[in-house]
Amino acid sequence: MKRRLLIGAILILVALAGALGSLAYSYQVFTRTALVPVDGEPRTFHVEPGSSFQGVARALARQGFIERALLYRLMARLQGKAQRIKAGEYAIEPGMSPQAFLDRMVSGDVVQYSLTLVEGWNFHEMMVAVRAHEALEHTLESVSAEAVMAAIGEPDQHPEGRFYPDTYHFPRGTTDVAFLERAYQRMSARLAEIWAERDEGLPLESAYEALILASIIEKETAVPEERRRIAGVFARRLERGMRLQTDPTVIYGIGPDFDGNITRSDLRTDTPYNTYTRGGLPPTPIAMPGGASIEAAVHPAEGDALYFVSKGDGSHHFSATLREHNQAVRRFQLNR
Repeated sequence: MKRRLLIGAILILVALAGALGSLAYSYQVFTRTALVPVDGEPRTFHVEPGSSFQGVARALARQGFIERALLYRLMARLQGKAQRIKAGEYAIEPGMSPQAFLDRMVSGDVVQYSLTLVEGWNFHEMMVAVRAHEALEHTLESVSAEAVMAAIGEPDQHPEGRFYPDTYHFPRGTTDVAFLERAYQRMSARLAEIWAERDEGLPLESAYEALILASIIEKETAVPEERRRIAGVFARRLERGMRLQTDPTVIYGIGPDFDGNITRSDLRTDTPYNTYTRGGLPPTPIAMPGGASIEAAVHPAEGDALYFVSKGDGSHHFSATLREHNQAVRRFQLNR
């Protein structure tokens, strides 16, 4: 009887050893098997908020990334990581191992999307881009200026020029409001930083006036070397009480009706933004200026130029006298 019990126990141990050996072999194979083949295409996987690792493992198996959810659960539990995964959208590159993907979920290394707000865009152009981005969660019922500024907690601010042009990275599901708040705060911080280092004696009363001037500079030139020279022209005009007479502000004042061709009639039609008919700065910025244009506005170049005209190649000719300016207009504009 004792002999039979001993043999039975030995057989059980042998069976258990075999099962454990098979499990160990399967586990080793599992750890070396990529979730996506090396020659496959990159894919993504979503970990929903509140998901357990058991549910994640089952979803990975159901979607064909792994064969046995049990082995993935075993890996996570042995490493104490089953309770540490974070929700989000994750990239699975070709050749990625189960271990590498587990570490990615634990670290929260989610897929990052990007949206670039372009220097010189106006508020409407920015909102078109925001509304079109498929990774943002669109929560704004209205994209009117009032609704947007109220949503980001700045109901008394005019939106034009208040958002910093840059490339922003964010995970899927970021709300449009959160994105806009980030761009607004970035502009506020950058403007304050640059204004604090401004030159003395500027014909500007506030950081907001610097922002307005910077937006005009942004629209006037795309040549980096010209920004401070153009700022100098505008600063000298403001100091002397001369009108700025800059076309971009007139175009902004015309609004959506502008057909791409500015006319003499446009220059004579009075709007709050027509710097041919009104002195000083316009009431608000006309676009989103980049940091370089804000820097130029508060560090204008010295000189005697009071006029400039486009040469047709993106650059400008600068003149100190009206006579020289009229000659440059005939040379670069009328003859062309």
